[in-house]
Amino acid sequence: MKPVSLTGLPIDSHSSHLRGAAKAPAAIREALRSAHSHMTASNGLDLAELIRDLGDAPIHGDAVDYHRIVEAARTAFEAGPAVFLGGDHMVTHPILAGYAEARRPPPQVVHIDAHPDLYADFGGDPLSHASPFARIMEKKLASSLTQLGIRTMNAHLRDQAGRFGVRWFSPADHAASIQLLPHAPTYISIDLDGLDPAFAPGVSHHEPGGLTTREVLEVIWRAPGPVIGGDIVELNPDRDVNGMTATLAAKLLKELTARISADAAAMGDPPA
Repeated sequence: MKPVSLTGLPIDSHSSHLRGAAKAPAAIREALRSAHSHMTASNGLDLAELIRDLGDAPIHGDAVDYHRIVEAARTAFEAGPAVFLGGDHMVTHPILAGYAEARRPPPQVVHIDAHPDLYADFGGDPLSHASPFARIMEKKLASSLTQLGIRTMNAHLRDQAGRFGVRWFSPADHAASIQLLPHAPTYISIDLDGLDPAFAPGVSHHEPGGLTTREVLEVIWRAPGPVIGGDIVELNPDRDVNGMTATLAAKLLKELTARISADAAAMGDPPA
């Protein structure tokens, strides 16, 4: 199996509602290493030696943070497959910019979220966590975007989805969406509010009617792939209940890492 780099991105300066997501990488790592569990994924892969934890990117809450995340992602992807812990969802934009700087072709993106995050400009902040996928599609950092769990569409967001050719599915359409996931190198971005708040109460934006844990795991393991990287974002430990959402995030991290590692081993090293 191939090692997978892990990088924390403790940023929440582009959150539109509540702060707190900057505390998430530490909370997820604590849950991951907790004595209540172990480091074996559901496919039997022991991740203890496969997760190469690079620590947190240097985040200072200033205008340079975007470029710091790009550099951290470039470094991680030049070494091989990588996964990232947000932070708010703004991070996916600089992560994919870093992937491009590592001389990798634009991947297909599978995005799990309650929100499409396609605002042209939200609150005067082009880097808002409500806008990363508008920036990604404008810059052609993704070859396609498939969104799952979406349940907050409005007229502007529908226009944006049409503009960028985004395929989006509500939780009611989950079974059909699984059959339409892309067959190509895939990056999976998991916003924890894509799950129903019953499964993930520790998020800043509660949106009832979401996906179940089992459905998100189904995406990780049934995406045709290969899966080349991913992120888990928008945990807000200040709103969590008994560490429930941090534990969920750690579970998704294990499964996503196991899938990425297995796919990387099957593909071999990418061309330089």
